[in-house]
Amino acid sequence: MILRFAKHKGSPAGPLEAHHERKKEQYASNPDIDTDRSKYNFHIVKPEGRYYHFIQKRIKEAGCRTQKDSTRFVDTLITASPEFFKGKSGKEIGVFFQRAAEFMIGRVGKENIVSAVVHMDEKTPHLHLVFVPLTADNRLCAKEIIGNRATLMKWQDDFHEHMVQKYPQFERGESASKTGRKHIPTSLFKQAVSLSKQAKQIERILDEVTPVNARKKKEEVLVLLKKWFPKMENFNGQLKKYQVTITDLLEENRKLEERIHSSEDGKVKNRLEKAKLESELHDVQRILERIPPDILRELKKEKTLEQKRQR
Repeated sequence: MILRFAKHKGSPAGPLEAHHERKKEQYASNPDIDTDRSKYNFHIVKPEGRYYHFIQKRIKEAGCRTQKDSTRFVDTLITASPEFFKGKSGKEIGVFFQRAAEFMIGRVGKENIVSAVVHMDEKTPHLHLVFVPLTADNRLCAKEIIGNRATLMKWQDDFHEHMVQKYPQFERGESASKTGRKHIPTSLFKQAVSLSKQAKQIERILDEVTPVNARKKKEEVLVLLKKWFPKMENFNGQLKKYQVTITDLLEENRKLEERIHSSEDGKVKNRLEKAKLESELHDVQRILERIPPDILRELKKEKTLEQKRQR
């Protein structure tokens, strides 16, 4: 099982609301969303109106003062491993998330919940529960509710204890403080997939370069790289924070590939698919080694000029 929190401060709740409540017609940034299946999404707690208005209303009712860096709302993600949902009906999935939501309602108060919506239109069903972090004595204090690392571990323990009463098959995951792993944000996976697709297109052109068409192909590559290279550098910067996790996952992927030859177990296959997805974070960097030096110099020079213009 997964229980994860993301704190939001002064930024508006509009983009989060648009994603959670599926207010867009297309989701180019998230290829996992199948809009044909969005009709199967369902609410456990329906929003009373716009997220922002509800959040401001609760803060005002509580008489709280806010500062620029105050956490105004928290987005909670609850899900489980893909194999748990395999073969389960919509009703069974609903019962699972209802129980998970009851745990959160008991902790943060239903009156503080902005929305609790289950997404059935992505690869793995999951619940997004957004709440205003108000304490029992009406203070806006996410730090007190979510707490430090020790408090977060207690959250995980209590959540597991609550869920395992009905679902005894679940195991308590190892703490990230022990493994050294960090959660890799979903957005980073999606960047990897997007960059990988673009990289393959660039590689195809590089493979087609001959002495006859070199100049023309170089121009084609340069046009694509001018869009791709800045995104790739930003991606690489983010990637460094998760190096321990990625190294572990790549090693796990290697071991699973060895095991898959001697086992047809579905759980192993699912874990292998997950590890392969995460290993794409490394694979996407391969294209950098193939960029011709003169093009690479031109890209870096252009980036430097752009930074100077922005100052």
